[in-house]
Amino acid sequence: MSKDVNQLTEDVIGLAIKVHRNLGPGFLESVYQAALAYELKQANIHFEKEKTLPVHYADIVIEKGFRCDFLIDNQLVVECKAVSNLSNIDRAQLLNYLKISNLQVGSLINFNVPILKDGLKRIVNNYKEQTPR
Repeated sequence: MSKDVNQLTEDVIGLAIKVHRNLGPGFLESVYQAALAYELKQANIHFEKEKTLPVHYADIVIEKGFRCDFLIDNQLVVECKAVSNLSNIDRAQLLNYLKISNLQVGSLINFNVPILKDGLKRIVNNYKEQTPR
């Protein structure tokens, strides 16, 4: 049975905090991704790592290498970062992933901070597809 997306987000953030407490800041993004994947597996949370997200346009599919770090339970997109500060580009990247996947909620997790809560950003996709008149 699928969890509510808010509960799922809370669970994933809890696991990210566990990873951060064990590793601390300073590692490459790929290290945090591997550790979070391990914790997700241990918690029996369904996920796909480096999930390819194609863009659908008219009657074609555009495969341009969009890959989200994690697609959790087909409900939540998670992007891991290990940067000084999250940028507008990071937020736009996650928002694009949400639009492409037609999902509402995503989390940006920046592990390169002393306290992980300062590196968390929830992004909500408010994009509504316009119907032609």
